[in-house]
Amino acid sequence: MAKFMKHEVIGKILEIGLVPLFYNGDVEVAKKIVHACVKGGAKVVEFTNRGDFAYQVFSELAKWCSKEFDDVILGVGSVIDPMTAALYINCGANFVVSPVFNPEIAKICNRRKVPYMPGCGTPSEISAAEEMGCDIIKIFPGNRLKPEFIKSVRGPCSWVNLMPTGGVDATKESISSWIKAGAVAVGMGSRLVRKDLVAAGDFDAITRKVEDCIRWIREARGTPLFLGVEHAGIYLEEKVAAETADWYAKTFGFEKKEGRLAYFISGKGLGRIEIIKTPSPIKYHIAIRVSNFEAACEYLRKMGIELEEPQTSNGYKIVFLKDPDPAGNRVCLVYTS
Repeated sequence: MAKFMKHEVIGKILEIGLVPLFYNGDVEVAKKIVHACVKGGAKVVEFTNRGDFAYQVFSELAKWCSKEFDDVILGVGSVIDPMTAALYINCGANFVVSPVFNPEIAKICNRRKVPYMPGCGTPSEISAAEEMGCDIIKIFPGNRLKPEFIKSVRGPCSWVNLMPTGGVDATKESISSWIKAGAVAVGMGSRLVRKDLVAAGDFDAITRKVEDCIRWIREARGTPLFLGVEHAGIYLEEKVAAETADWYAKTFGFEKKEGRLAYFISGKGLGRIEIIKTPSPIKYHIAIRVSNFEAACEYLRKMGIELEEPQTSNGYKIVFLKDPDPAGNRVCLVYTS
């Protein structure tokens, strides 16, 4: 059964803009590939149905993924018939991708509230898929259709959500051309999850390439460098910090998570409060969310603003400004993958 609602999956794909896809018959290697993609910021990952007993590998991968991550969405690709779609949905697939458009797959997915992204190569196929409830259409094969196809289709049909696969290179030029043509996301397989890197066990290289691709997508979309306030941090003695965290959780129904050095308080919307278990002469720190960590740091350095040593942990990158703001508050930059 799918872990995420249909609108959550569609929303996350539209937000991130990248769907890595891969197949590997070794479940332990598959776990490392998913983890590498997630570390790089790709929270939606497609496992393709391309090998013997692939559904068994996927089933174990889905169980692991559900336990390991709260927000990672795992789906299945290379599905061409409704029976296979149903099998994978029962194994935990949160979305189904196909190289073709099959109305019977659409019916199965609609019944189970699972997104279906069929492969289409003509405006008529795209329109037929939309009529069957497909919110994102896979443009396939991308290497034959090119970015101009998306631009042409979106001329008279500006509402369509198109995601090319099979013709997107892991380069700034390729990604920019697709996104600027109107693609809402790109699917990338062997050119991102490269076989030589997997064979060498260099999963960090895959992570770095995923980070690059997401950065290029944001740049092509014109995403601002500074996105807004991620959270405000309050410095308190540990006992008072615990009482304050409990108060926010009880009073507003917020979720409270305890880390080694702080409590994190958040609701359903954006932003959170960080209550640090350490008293400080500085009462608060303000975290500014950024779309490109390295570029944001370089921008501030060029303004003559000195930064402390950056820190990386569990999908976060953070760096504090050496000097406080005019009110005496500490300020940091935060990048969340």
